Amino acid sequence: MSLIFDAPAPTTIPVQGTDDVFPVNRIFCIGKNYAEHVREMGSDPSDTPPCVFMKPTDCLVVGNGDLPYPSGTEDLHYEGELVAALSKGGKDLDRAAVEDAIFGYAAGLDMTRRDVQAGLKDRRLPWDMAKSFDGCAAISAIKPKADAGNPHATNLKLSVNGDVRQNDTTAKMIWPVVDALVHLSTLIELKPGDLLFTGTPEGVGQVVRGDRMDLVIADVAELSVTLK
Repeated sequence: MSLIFDAPAPTTIPVQGTDDVFPVNRIFCIGKNYAEHVREMGSDPSDTPPCVFMKPTDCLVVGNGDLPYPSGTEDLHYEGELVAALSKGGKDLDRAAVEDAIFGYAAGLDMTRRDVQAGLKDRRLPWDMAKSFDGCAAISAIKPKADAGNPHATNLKLSVNGDVRQNDTTAKMIWPVVDALVHLSTLIELKPGDLLFTGTPEGVGQVVRGDRMDLVIADVAELSVTLK
């Protein structure tokens, strides 16, 4: 038995301070995880269970550089996020097991076709194509958790062309990283190589071709990409 075409090359992410790379398995995302962002999107944060969606692994743009502007939208939005990377997995994990499963953290951009999302929401349809497209996520190198300070209460700042748009603390997450992963492990079996984009604070907005986005998560990572 042989493959009818070559298998895709694995997606990998550099590990800060080493020559190692992290092989990506799946990309999970938590939506509506900061109260003020929930409000700016017109929802009630008091009625917000974890909203989980996925992005395709091959959508990921790794490291600083260019990010392609997608087709099918005239209202592309940035969302700066802390990302957790897992080196272990399991089902129905407790908090200690989740802590042990986390390998490290990174800075990530969850790009969103906001006009597509709005149209799908209006029709009560799944909004996969608003979140899942070529280049719909960017990520920095991963910092091992032992070197990452306290990512659960650190500053997240995103600037567009030098203008600060998001500036908040990860301590404001409705579902902190460990709680979100504990919940996710009740729905699926977590596996080594899984990523979790943990949601974005308020201040999301539109970007256009030529805009540069600079994301800094204190003591974790920095990421700088330009839309092309």
